[in-house]
Amino acid sequence: MPTLSDFTARTATGEDRPLSDYAGHVVLVVNTASQCGLTPQFEGLQELYRDYRDRGLVVLGFPCNQFAHQEPGTDAEASEFCQLNYGVDFPMFAKVEVNGSGAHPLFAWLRQETSGLLGGAVKWNFTKFLLGRDGTVLERFAPTTAPAKMRGAIETALTAQ
Repeated sequence: MPTLSDFTARTATGEDRPLSDYAGHVVLVVNTASQCGLTPQFEGLQELYRDYRDRGLVVLGFPCNQFAHQEPGTDAEASEFCQLNYGVDFPMFAKVEVNGSGAHPLFAWLRQETSGLLGGAVKWNFTKFLLGRDGTVLERFAPTTAPAKMRGAIETALTAQ
């Protein structure tokens, strides 16, 4: 059975990063956009990362332009926007597709492992996937779920063996 460690993704600076680098961490994977009504969630995501990173949480941001073209800039522009406007210092990756035949393999797997309101499809920007320390998917959160509402699930995942 695949786990997070089986995938690689390109960083916002153009380097291929094996996601096995995050083995042993609780991981929150989020498809993001800088021009979305949900963009202020970056603040809450950064807060989760700040509060829990010392206990093993990592947030991975994947900009996506598939929903109403709300991430039109370059990878560098998307990353810089997050840093300047929300103080994001969690890892940001290059833009990806999350649905359809061009979907990044990570998101094809995440969709297969979970289902949302639209079956396996990602509904919108800021869909969140919580993965356990073993790299398996624990839970999927809707785009409108505020990051603070995920604290209980994150705490449970951080304390699980």
